[in-house]
Amino acid sequence: MNKWAVIYSSVTGNTKMIAEAIAEEAECADIFRVQEAPRDLSGYDIVALGYWLRLGQPDPLMLKYLPQVKGSKVVFFQTHGTEPTSEHAITSFARAGYNLGDGCEILGTFGCQGKINPVMLEKRKNAGPDDPHGGVKAQERWKKAASHPDAQDIEAAKELVHKMEHKLVLKAKFLARKQQGK
Repeated sequence: MNKWAVIYSSVTGNTKMIAEAIAEEAECADIFRVQEAPRDLSGYDIVALGYWLRLGQPDPLMLKYLPQVKGSKVVFFQTHGTEPTSEHAITSFARAGYNLGDGCEILGTFGCQGKINPVMLEKRKNAGPDDPHGGVKAQERWKKAASHPDAQDIEAAKELVHKMEHKLVLKAKFLARKQQGK
C-alpha cells in the first residue's frame, strides 16, 4: 500500500468529509488541513489535494499551497455546488493542475456536489436570471447540492483510492515490461 498525504481546505465541512473518507480508505495516510500541510512531501507516494471552488478554481488557501507541491503524484478532489460534470467543475481541475509546482504527475480527479455556504446562498438569492448563480435553475441546483456529500459520494471517494492504487500498479508493470524490451 502506498503512503498518502491527504491535504484539504474546507469551510462548510464538505471537503473535509471527503478527505476523511480518502484517508480512512488509504490505510496508510496522514491527513492535514492545508493551513498545517507540510512543505516537504517527499515521504509520500501519493498527495491528495482537496478544495472547494471559488471563482471556478480552487479556493484561495489551496491556490496558495499548490505551487509548493513539487515532484509528486497528485490526486485532486473537490466539492462544489454545481454538477460534477459541468464545465465549471471540469475546468477547475485544469486550473488546479496549472497552479501545481514543477514535476508533478496528476493521477486522477474526483468531484462531488456539496452544501453551499449559507452566507453565499443569501448573497445569491438576489442574483438576476442573467447571472450564472441566479434564477430557478440555480435554486434547483442549490437544493440538490444541499444533500451532498451523501453516502454515495463517500463510497465513490473511497473507490478513488483503489483506482489510484491500481493505476500505479499497472503503470509499474508497464514500465517494467518496457524496460525488459530494451
